[in-house]
Amino acid sequence: MSEQHNLTHSLLEEELFTYRAHGYLIREGVFSARELADLTGSVERAVALAHAESASGNAYHLDGKRFVDIGNMTVQFEHGDKSETIRVIEPAHHLDTVLEALVEDTRIVDPVKSIIGVDAVSIWTNKLNLKRAGEGSGFGWHQDSPYWAHDSDHVDLLPNVYLAFDDASAENGCLRVIDKSHLRGCLPGTADGSQLGGFFTDPACFEEKDQVLMEAPAGSLVFFDPHSIHGSEPNLSGNPRRAMVMTYQPANFPMLKTGEVRNVG
Repeated sequence: MSEQHNLTHSLLEEELFTYRAHGYLIREGVFSARELADLTGSVERAVALAHAESASGNAYHLDGKRFVDIGNMTVQFEHGDKSETIRVIEPAHHLDTVLEALVEDTRIVDPVKSIIGVDAVSIWTNKLNLKRAGEGSGFGWHQDSPYWAHDSDHVDLLPNVYLAFDDASAENGCLRVIDKSHLRGCLPGTADGSQLGGFFTDPACFEEKDQVLMEAPAGSLVFFDPHSIHGSEPNLSGNPRRAMVMTYQPANFPMLKTGEVRNVG
């Protein structure tokens, strides 16, 4: 799949400054149309496999959302008990060889090493984030760090990389980030009495007017800080919005769900 060349893809000084100042950075045109064709084929194979395996998994509901645990993998379905549309698969890299290679791609790993400031990294987690045309649900404002702090003592060093398999726009529910929100560290969650309420950031802690839309063409990478408040709107368009979000950490630490140490780069 890879069309990368033998050169470093580390962040430039001005890119690193932008990331640290604002909590996010977009690099466009990283993956070619030919690579994206291979990747989206891999994504759909992974979805089909996860769907088949979910029939024998452990199903449960949180706030009306259906989840299925299959070993160390969790599959989340779209809202509604009858929906068979998969919304999220975490982790997902093991479901297809193309995705296995993707998480080690230097175009992804080298910038992450720049952000963390290390020579080698390991995988923390990854997920397929799938918004089907006209059906994909949104996700409320939240940080990843308060959730991950239960399992990691280096939560500041867990940068996310979002690879857009499709063009990401306001109409199809692109990622949105609250500018500079990462500078405040872990923030409190809501206390609305729901099962997942604590996962979402207390709205008193930020202003929605500070949101920035991560609109980007297919093949782009969006890097964002684990403390950055982010979310998305539903996909109201006739086009899918598929992505893979990969999260890394310094080398020699175990993955979130599996406990496996998977060093890359």
